[in-house]
Amino acid sequence: MPYDTDPAPARRPTDPAPARRPTDPAPARRSTSAAVRRRPRTAAAGPAGRQEPDGPVAGPWIDDPYAHALGTGRGPLYLRRLFPPAPPHAAAGEGRLLPLDVERWCAAPDAVDTGVLDRCTGPVLDVGCGPGRLVAALAARGVRALGVDVSPAAVARTRRRGGTALRRSVFDRLPGEGRWGTVLLMDGNVGIGGDPVALLARLRTVAAPGSRLLAEAARGDVDEHLTVRVEDAHGRHGRPFPWARLGATALRRAAETAGWSVTDRWTAQERPFLELRRPPPPGRPTAAGRHGHP
Repeated sequence: MPYDTDPAPARRPTDPAPARRPTDPAPARRSTSAAVRRRPRTAAAGPAGRQEPDGPVAGPWIDDPYAHALGTGRGPLYLRRLFPPAPPHAAAGEGRLLPLDVERWCAAPDAVDTGVLDRCTGPVLDVGCGPGRLVAALAARGVRALGVDVSPAAVARTRRRGGTALRRSVFDRLPGEGRWGTVLLMDGNVGIGGDPVALLARLRTVAAPGSRLLAEAARGDVDEHLTVRVEDAHGRHGRPFPWARLGATALRRAAETAGWSVTDRWTAQERPFLELRRPPPPGRPTAAGRHGHP
């Protein structure tokens, strides 16, 4: 599919580096202890043969038990709260271990997912697509869709299911910015980056004027900004990272702060959702009035 990215600019030959004088201070070495190391931005072939840069070689969702769980299609898998601690007398699923529904993510879309897909107007961008059940289902309907995820295991599984996926952070440059008709933010992905307002503001630049964003909220009246890690039932775990959990009310506040209009709110099988719209500038056509590639 023609989700093209701009080619990397050609590198010009450089003059030889001048010899350092004995009195020059040694260049400072960057610490890698707090940063994710990246491979050189050269190599991997993406969908339709396009060249795409490699993603991080280590970090959350990459070098932790998530990849193994996607390989088997089974959990149990959790986000462990590291900070702040769980509130006393927390309800089931709200304590120190927050369950991740790996089996549902790796299965075909259920009735609730199908209701969300029925609201999609192409082209569709699925942010944090995971193993690709929604991207593949949209492709089977003939709707142009692209999944983005930092996990190589998630991207590989999405492609095996017949979907198109790109290994990329949503905060990096994406194909078709400003031209997506629908953006999906499902399965708790409102928490990406730990700052929902920043995430929603970023997605507003990705979506087309007049487009919609379909977001799944957490159950209950929650508004949490956490440090968590992915962990399995045997205590194997990955690195800590920031995360957030927003119920429907908190998600509505964050969306309005980020410049979205809330146009619908519903709950299906105890899963709450919001439909958001990016208001079009006066006189501009909306995403629903356009067709074709992003």
